[in-house]
Amino acid sequence: MQKKVFQLLVDNTSGVLSRIAGLFSRRGYNIDSITAGVTADPRYTRITIVTSGDDEILDQIEKQVAKLVDVRDIKELKPEESVYRELAMIKVKASAAERQGVIAVADIFRAKIIDVSSESLIIELTGNQDKIQAFIGLLDGYEILELARTGIAGLGRGTENVTYL
Repeated sequence: MQKKVFQLLVDNTSGVLSRIAGLFSRRGYNIDSITAGVTADPRYTRITIVTSGDDEILDQIEKQVAKLVDVRDIKELKPEESVYRELAMIKVKASAAERQGVIAVADIFRAKIIDVSSESLIIELTGNQDKIQAFIGLLDGYEILELARTGIAGLGRGTENVTYL
C-alpha cells in the first residue's frame, strides 16, 4: 500500500464534493484526508485528496475521478515536486503550573497559543504531517482534550504545472 496526493480543480457547484466522495464510497476506495476550498477564481474549487492503495487502485482512482463531469483537472502532487501543509488545533489540559511547559514546546514548533482558559490552552500549528505528529508526540505528558486536523492542502512547486482555465 502506498499513498498518493491528488489535486483536483473542479467547478464550484453544489454537490461536487458529495459526488467525488460518492465515487470513492461506491468503489470501496479509501480517503485518508480531503480538503476543499474556493480558488482565486470563484468559479472553481481546489480539492486535495490523500488516498492509499496499490498501484492499480491508485491508477483507477485517478482515471475514475477524471471522468466526473465537474472535474476540470486532476494531477498527482509528488512529494519532491510539491509543498504540503496541514493545520492542527489542539486543546491541552494545563493548570497554571503546567502552562509554561506547554508554551515552551509550542514555541519550539512555532505554534501559536490561540486561546487560554484557567484549565486549558488551544494551540494552532501548521506544517507537514511529520511536524504535527512530532509535536503531538512531545505533548505525551499532557492530556489532549480535543484535536482537530484539516488534512493536507498542497500545491505543486514552480509554474510548470499551473492549470489555467
